[in-house]
Amino acid sequence: MAPDANRPLADDGLPNPLPRPANELPRLEQVWRRPRGWRFLGEINNNYIGLAYIATALLFFLLAGILGLLIRFQLVVPGNPLLPPGTYNQVFTMHGTVMLFLFAVPAVEAMGVTLLPGLLGARDMPFPRLSAYAYWAYLIGGLCFFASIFFGTAPDGGWFMYPPLTSLAYSPGINADMWLLGIGFIEISAIAGAIELIVGILRTRAPGMTLARMPIFAWAMLVMAGMIVFGFPPVILATTLLELERAFDFPFFIAARGGDPLLWQHLFWFFGHPEVYIIFLPAAGMVSMMVPALAGAPLVAPGLVVAALLATGFLSFGLWVHHMFATGIPALSLGYFSAASFAVAIPSGIQVFAWIATIASGKIKWEVPTLYVLGFLFIFTLGGLTGVMVAAVPFDWQAHDSYFIVAHLHYVLIGGMVFPLLGAFYYWAPTFTGAKLSDRLGKWGFWLLFLGTNLTFFPMHVSGLMGLPRRVYTYPAGMGLELWNVLSTAGAVVSAAGVAVFLLDVALNFRIGRGRNANPWGAGTLEWAPTEVYGLRSIPWIGSREPLWDRPGLPREIEAGRHLLPGTVTGNRESIVTSPVDAIPQYVAILPGPGFAHVLAAVGTAAFFLLLVFKAILPAMLGFALGLGGILWWLWTATDKGPVVERAEVGGGLVLPVYATGSTSTAWWALVVLILVDATGFLALCGSDLYLWLIHGAAGWPPEGFALPEARWPLLAAGGLVLSGALVLLASRLLDRVPRGGAGSWAVSLALLLALALTAGAWAADTWGHWSTGIRGTTNGHGAAVFASAAWQGFHLFVVLVMALYAIARALAGKLDGVRRVTFDVVMLFWLYTVAQGSVGLLTFHLFPRLVG
Repeated sequence: MAPDANRPLADDGLPNPLPRPANELPRLEQVWRRPRGWRFLGEINNNYIGLAYIATALLFFLLAGILGLLIRFQLVVPGNPLLPPGTYNQVFTMHGTVMLFLFAVPAVEAMGVTLLPGLLGARDMPFPRLSAYAYWAYLIGGLCFFASIFFGTAPDGGWFMYPPLTSLAYSPGINADMWLLGIGFIEISAIAGAIELIVGILRTRAPGMTLARMPIFAWAMLVMAGMIVFGFPPVILATTLLELERAFDFPFFIAARGGDPLLWQHLFWFFGHPEVYIIFLPAAGMVSMMVPALAGAPLVAPGLVVAALLATGFLSFGLWVHHMFATGIPALSLGYFSAASFAVAIPSGIQVFAWIATIASGKIKWEVPTLYVLGFLFIFTLGGLTGVMVAAVPFDWQAHDSYFIVAHLHYVLIGGMVFPLLGAFYYWAPTFTGAKLSDRLGKWGFWLLFLGTNLTFFPMHVSGLMGLPRRVYTYPAGMGLELWNVLSTAGAVVSAAGVAVFLLDVALNFRIGRGRNANPWGAGTLEWAPTEVYGLRSIPWIGSREPLWDRPGLPREIEAGRHLLPGTVTGNRESIVTSPVDAIPQYVAILPGPGFAHVLAAVGTAAFFLLLVFKAILPAMLGFALGLGGILWWLWTATDKGPVVERAEVGGGLVLPVYATGSTSTAWWALVVLILVDATGFLALCGSDLYLWLIHGAAGWPPEGFALPEARWPLLAAGGLVLSGALVLLASRLLDRVPRGGAGSWAVSLALLLALALTAGAWAADTWGHWSTGIRGTTNGHGAAVFASAAWQGFHLFVVLVMALYAIARALAGKLDGVRRVTFDVVMLFWLYTVAQGSVGLLTFHLFPRLVG
């Protein structure tokens, strides 16, 4: 819906704001008021959850940094007895794991949750309970995971967990299980955050904020979240397959039994190299926001910067073999992946030149954020240069698994993520505190960290080329390595002092609400307008990328409530949902308020995964039940409240519906993203079976002596899937005829029950067909893949069962009808996806072996 044609337009072509009743503000404040006392733990507002996220990420950064210091103290002299070999392996593994999985990705997601509603002009993220669930899962899972190091149960196979070292034969304890189950659970939290970010960016932008006008940071977060959708499922699958091998003897990675240890590396690095850019792109987005404000000039070539972000995200998925040059892969593959590794430097270079040109076109403010930006440019550029070096196959063969790679990795990650993150903290702190942090402490902290980082990691280039291998707990004297390790250890101490000064500055000067309306940098984006706990007082139409520069009076208009949604039209927390491309208002979404269902869900799911590590099956099942109960309570009380009012005037004469179904609803969009995650994981599973077939040769796959199931079983399964999908579509047609209140929804319930029976029958026919041939998951790699697929489908059958019973319960309670049907739309979409996924499984594990056999 475009601006009202009957209203006079301002000079910029946007509607002139209209005055609103003065009594709307108290009601708005009441709805968004945070709970008092212990009930504050149930708050889900992005301001509080985002800051808690950032604080927790910084805690894990500090803990991982302490582990890094222990590594440096161990290596400062040859033959140091400080850490025994087993303890060193745990410290080394935990340092890398915590930095990558518990600090880097959560930190950038936390910045997104914190900043995006303000940048986009939204009241909150579209699923605030999902953000809160992701945070609590991250906090509980992360703390329990880190605590394992105090009990000798921390993982010790390296943060990359390569089999066969981590297989049961060589790692019989629970240390590897702690990594596999703990990190798998924490990655689920990251995926939940990615779903929230994608839907929030695409559907909750302020009216008029087209994709072309969207802030660069929002673009960076959108690309990053999309990379999580396609990058994280393979590593979750890898952890699942290795845990199945350890727990049930499914030989996915045992070469003697039809598996292949390199399968792990392919799955892991398909995630692992995009992970570098998942971390870097949000940091680059922050730099693209800071540089224009600090230089007082618009970003040069913003379109090219956005194109560079998209290109980096795309190219990063073609680089995973970059980490496997020394594994003996064919020369043609080496050439392709080497070329891709060179190519990804081009979009990064475009962004660097855009930042430099922007700085040159304005007058730079020499503030603490400026120092961090310049430090980032220097250190990240050096890391990029060594990245080009290791992209050359002959050089990589020489430097592989040496401390040269450690130096390159840390130059890229610290320069490309830590420096922009700390600079962003100083830059955006005034939006919360009303004033800048300490200039003096900030500059001391920067210079200590900058000098310490270079002193720590630059000597590692030399020690690596001199022959010091990575991942070793000591080294012999007389190799000429002593000086370089002493310098690296001294640099680590200096870096630690810089981090300590930063934390001191935060402790002394970060006080929320000391002042208001602070914009010390003269920035032009929307988050610098006056905000409260509910975000902007009113939501304006946006006509440019820097609306505060183009409309200097806009902050006063927003604070006076002269734009859209200056109050609450339903008595609930609300936000305006807009179209994904042009940001045209579509409807008013009701947002949930505080509660504890998501906390219980996080506690329960964390307990389930962590108790499985200790083989405590019954307590784990109780944790699963608690988590599932919490999710159902959360959904029942906080989603699909229905059309509380049919339509509402949201300001300026604009009337919007207060409910939307089908592809217009944000719930539908969230499920589409979740389906992409799920489909990526399942395709990676199917691809794993095809990879094993390729490795072992077409003539020997499936292995000799294995009969294919009789054709009637896959045909029965296919028929059951098709009929179940048809019944769900019939149920949708029947629901259209159900009047308000749900009377007569028994026909819908019956159709869902029949469809459920057919889905279960299809799964049983498929699984029994394989079982009847004598193949088992323990026989060889192909059997493991077959029954892993059956387990995957069985899990989806369970999810469909829960969703069907939930929809039936909603129908019987009068909360499902022809108008109020968002719940059913979500159930139907997931059900149809399950049917499609089952069909792909039949093609992969039944038809393909017949075609190649």
